[in-house]
Amino acid sequence: QVQLVESGGGSVQAGDSLNISCISSERTFRRDAMGWFRQTPGKEREFVAGLTWTGRPSYADFVKGRYTISRDNAKNTVYLQMKNLQAEDTANYFCAESSSQNPLIAPRSRSLYGIWGQGTQVTVSS
Repeated sequence: QVQLVESGGGSVQAGDSLNISCISSERTFRRDAMGWFRQTPGKEREFVAGLTWTGRPSYADFVKGRYTISRDNAKNTVYLQMKNLQAEDTANYFCAESSSQNPLIAPRSRSLYGIWGQGTQVTVSS
């Protein structure tokens, strides 16, 4: 069974940085698009960042240059570096894997991701 396992979440102060990561057991990882989503109680899970199999990143508008998504195909791992975190960034962060072969942009729709991790909680105190 293919798994995605996130790690690195925690509690930080506003203005701090945090790096989270996600390791995949999918053998096609290097040919798959990867995405990060986040969700707070009572709200829809929303797109945060995506990365094509070719390494092209895309971000939600609210990221505003604060986050960086990257991948290491040798480790089957995708990363999300988050800087200048604010209270509104508090959420459960999920990584997801898509078989999308679009070389220019990763999917933003949850429905296009077939594999999901269990989530890692990020809490930012102001």
